[in-house]
Amino acid sequence: MPTVTETHQAIDAVWRIESARVIAGLARIVRDVGRAEELAQDALVAALEQWPEQGVPQNPGAWLMTTAKRRAIDHVRREQVLARKVQELGHEIETGGASPEPDIDAALDDDIGDDVLRLVFTACHPVLSTEARVALTLRMLGGLSTKEIARAFLVGESTIQQRIVRAKRTLADAKVPFEVPAANERAGRLASVLEVIYLIFNEGYSATAGDDWMRPTLCAEAMRLGRVLAGLTPKDAEVHGLVALLEIQASRAKARTDAQGEPILLLEQNRARWDHMLIRRGLAALQRAEELSDTRGPYTLQAALAACHARAKTAEETDWARIAALYAELADLMPSPIVELNRAVALSMAFGPEVGLQLADMLVDEPSLKSYHLLPTVRGDLLAKLGRFEEARTQFERAASLTANARERTLLLERAESCARGEAPAR
Repeated sequence: MPTVTETHQAIDAVWRIESARVIAGLARIVRDVGRAEELAQDALVAALEQWPEQGVPQNPGAWLMTTAKRRAIDHVRREQVLARKVQELGHEIETGGASPEPDIDAALDDDIGDDVLRLVFTACHPVLSTEARVALTLRMLGGLSTKEIARAFLVGESTIQQRIVRAKRTLADAKVPFEVPAANERAGRLASVLEVIYLIFNEGYSATAGDDWMRPTLCAEAMRLGRVLAGLTPKDAEVHGLVALLEIQASRAKARTDAQGEPILLLEQNRARWDHMLIRRGLAALQRAEELSDTRGPYTLQAALAACHARAKTAEETDWARIAALYAELADLMPSPIVELNRAVALSMAFGPEVGLQLADMLVDEPSLKSYHLLPTVRGDLLAKLGRFEEARTQFERAASLTANARERTLLLERAESCARGEAPAR
């Protein structure tokens, strides 16, 4: 007989896997994602109460779904809506005998993929703020607790809770339908979904604040959500492009820090430590994206950029000229000072630091980059390569003052010290 701790661990694992499916199935019944999430939580509480005594069911996901659906039926009865469906579902449950799950699943879950897809589009609806979309997505589709989301983003638990509550209220007040949008709306709405998954991954890959360089839980959740979305929308090129980008970026995770957790920059990483299975998966997803469309979207282009690094066996073999060309293509598609800054780095690697510095210097007065620590970081790197160490030191110190990540600040100050000694800092 498993211990209570082992049972709770099993419940947590089942919830992570099944929560999106359960909430999505319930939302189709009650037509309210907030209410659906509450009913799913009720089923989770029931599992926490019953499983330690009765044992984990043979099919724990079906147990959660059945328990939650019974609560959904009670809710529908109380609200006196969906009367016909209540009668049908009630009959299934009341006459199904000791093993009602198959009958219930046949009645309600004949298209579970569409249910999850509806939940994806609802949680990432543009009527919500970006912060609300991220929190709601992690809660409903990632199965993370409020405490886990708060810890991942280094904000108070009450702040996350308020975001989630307000998000559910906003969806209800706006009467956002629980549905996959019509074809003429889908592209814009899908862009919101992809943005949320991308933001979740980026916050995990390069934490904007705190003591840790990475937050692997967020990276893993973003990749899982991306894979789920790719399975639900297999013909969309940009979905596969995003999956490719995340897989290839994540492949470097083990090589990005040393034994003490200190950052190791891309060109200094031991590429033998890169996860080559993730690289293969990412390259396959990139190929799929490029086969599905004659034109590359922003995520597919970024995946192609990441692939240039993944295909290079050593830093010296990196095709920087191709990377610079891809950044130029990306800049044409979605003009951005940050894209231009990345292009400056690529140009410096392909054609020399003077070329890169010319472009980077043109961005100094860009208002959106005034507090962006990577602009002085890049300028410091290029100035150091040109032997202009005093100017480089000033740039590294400015960058250190702008970042909120403790490990990154330490790294930048170390580079400033190297310049103060008249030495070129590590790349």
